[in-house]
Amino acid sequence: MFHLLDIIGTMAFAMSGALTAMNKKLDPFGVFIIAFVTAVGGGTLRDIMIGRTPVGWMLDLQYVYVIAIGFILAIIFRKKFDRLRTSLFLFDTIGLGVFTLIGLEKGINIGLHPIICIALGTMTACFGGVIRDILCTEIPVIFRREIYATICILGGIVFFLLRKLNLDNDVLYLTTSLVIISVRLMAVKFKWYLPTLEHK
Repeated sequence: MFHLLDIIGTMAFAMSGALTAMNKKLDPFGVFIIAFVTAVGGGTLRDIMIGRTPVGWMLDLQYVYVIAIGFILAIIFRKKFDRLRTSLFLFDTIGLGVFTLIGLEKGINIGLHPIICIALGTMTACFGGVIRDILCTEIPVIFRREIYATICILGGIVFFLLRKLNLDNDVLYLTTSLVIISVRLMAVKFKWYLPTLEHK
């Protein structure tokens, strides 16, 4: 289940990056680069911070293949995505849920404190999107009013609470992912926002 979620998250973020780049009318090479950094940016930063080098995608070409497939699918079906923003949002939300879990698990595997694990999960989920938005000259979603990184933190808390119940790992991963995805969908649907801070 964990490996499957990893592949789904990588594909989702690659498609999210490709759709953003196409929306900015980049050439095919530019679209592929944005797809690539969106999919592996957060994980690369996480691996460097925990001293896991070479980073994950350099040791397993499967990730490169998955990103390439996501890139090709986004191009082939770009006209099917009538609502580009909706498609981008859905892929980004799936990636958010899955990559939070991956960061949490990496932290647990090397014995880090739960708070640091949650920080790693949030970073893994958000920073590919931050790099994508910066390269596409957008204000990163994480810095806007929209609830984004906060959902990853909530997902991390839910993960550690459920882990105390000794649930099967597959159930634990699936439940946490669904909580993150569901809360993000509801936040957008019901327009939940964090308050902005203004200097007066």
